[in-house]
Amino acid sequence: MRIALSTNWNAARHETGEPLVDEILNMGFDALELGYHMTEELAAGVRRKVEAGAVAVDSVHAFCPVPVGAPHGYPELYLLASQDDDERAMAAILLRRTLAFGASMGARAVVLHAGRVFLNAWFGNLHTGSLVEALEAEGSVEAPAYQRLLAKARRRRTARVRKCFDRFCLTLDALLPEFEKAGLALCLENLPSVEAFPDEGEMAMLKQRFDTPALAYWHDMGHGEVRANLGLIRHADAARTLLPFTRGIHIHDALPPTHDHLPPGEGAIDFAAFAFYAPDTVLKVFEPAPRVKQDDLVEALRFVRRTWAQATTPAL
Repeated sequence: MRIALSTNWNAARHETGEPLVDEILNMGFDALELGYHMTEELAAGVRRKVEAGAVAVDSVHAFCPVPVGAPHGYPELYLLASQDDDERAMAAILLRRTLAFGASMGARAVVLHAGRVFLNAWFGNLHTGSLVEALEAEGSVEAPAYQRLLAKARRRRTARVRKCFDRFCLTLDALLPEFEKAGLALCLENLPSVEAFPDEGEMAMLKQRFDTPALAYWHDMGHGEVRANLGLIRHADAARTLLPFTRGIHIHDALPPTHDHLPPGEGAIDFAAFAFYAPDTVLKVFEPAPRVKQDDLVEALRFVRRTWAQATTPAL
């Protein structure tokens, strides 16, 4: 079972790319996702390892390498689904740069945080933090007070998402032919918030509109668990529904309500319920927090491989 590791885990600890790659391979991972903390200096060393045949790159997380002038890597420097024309244009420029970089590294997918539908208003701020505070106060997503606030957030989001959706589609009209030509998939990642765009239903609508393998879904398991904790989805059901156009996944664990990027096996996700991700048609990338210790990560890798192998092995 081929599993990659995001270089976001160890990029800050290395000055050159070769030891970064060696550390990942020595832990038992098979490939890399080049994360948004990848600098030009690190990328040069990674490229030498790729060209020598020592490692493969499965995916690249936009924006990568870190854009010139940016203080540090960040996946939402600019949002491709922004309602601001200038911001969408800058996001498209940086995404094209990521696409060219990914293609040169032999990647098969570019992972993108597309955007957010902001919910604040003059008559009251409303955001994911509001939901978390209410959930911690009420103790359950089923509590009437929490359900009222969640319904309010959904109504406000529904009223605002159409403009975001339409502008985003116009941008995809221009970008997707470039991804098709390069042979890479633009993968829209689910995010752990009520503001996240696209949500699961909107992702399905986008695939109906753009019937091309150049547009795909990327399921982040920790983010999906947070969305379930907030009462936005049923995690395994939503993931299975979007499986037909899922190109890859980020693998990490989560604890309620929003504590994610934990090593698999240390949170609340039932990994056996997601064994449908085991086939090689789905790119698999571990995305732990940098603070996760190497030994814990090695054990987590064994845990996922063992759990999914057992769940997919036919009974004798």
